[in-house]
Amino acid sequence: VQLQASGGGLVQAGGSLRLSCAASGGTFSGYGVGWFRQPPGKEREFVAAISRSGGNTNYADSVKGRFTISRDNAKSTVALQMNSLKPEDTAVYYCAARPAYSTYAGTGLLEYKYWGQGTQVTVSS
Repeated sequence: VQLQASGGGLVQAGGSLRLSCAASGGTFSGYGVGWFRQPPGKEREFVAAISRSGGNTNYADSVKGRFTISRDNAKSTVALQMNSLKPEDTAVYYCAARPAYSTYAGTGLLEYKYWGQGTQVTVSS
């Protein structure tokens, strides 16, 4: 499966952005999807994940209550709605997919087999 992330940009602290991940080349409903980010000079980290049906989600503690992950299997897309953005949310954001055989929404980077190219999110103070 191929993934294309989009929607990044420059926003002021307190603002919102909506990232989108479009998938092609596979049966999208058979994949769990996650969002990860890599801040400047730091390692890639988990942000949010959603199970293949959309029934289960997981979030990093740092984004709980501010970010919402959702998916539309009919359109093969996953969205990450980011509200109340902070300067520490600045990073390159990646979407990733993992073949899924359960309702688990995986949080581990190494669980994900397919990765998109990343989209830059910059939050100014």
